[in-house]
Amino acid sequence: QLHLIESGGGLVQAGGSLRLSCAASGRTFSDYAMGWFRQAPGKEREFVAAISWSGGRTPYADSVKGRFTISRDNAKNTVYLQMNSLKPGDTAVYYCAASRIYGVTTERKEYDNWGQGTQVTVSS
Repeated sequence: QLHLIESGGGLVQAGGSLRLSCAASGRTFSDYAMGWFRQAPGKEREFVAAISWSGGRTPYADSVKGRFTISRDNAKNTVYLQMNSLKPGDTAVYYCAASRIYGVTTERKEYDNWGQGTQVTVSS
């Protein structure tokens, strides 16, 4: 019901920065909690960051805390992931996701709407 399209991925050297964007359409964007997940080859899709409908709560995975920042602009129906001090271990396909949960969640099972993913590659 909610269509999500990611953009902003690419190739960057270790220590560099990248900003991902996720544009939403089809339903009222502000009704959803939003999250970013990532999946590397041969690994499970893992939680990266999430943000509540109002932007007041923003949990992060320990591996990205202090380096990544999630934000949203409900007027533009867009969520962002600013990634700084990138490491080779951050290399993965990054997915934007939406949840109808009241509040915010870090659990993959609570997200029902997913984007197509965007590749992020960090070279050393």
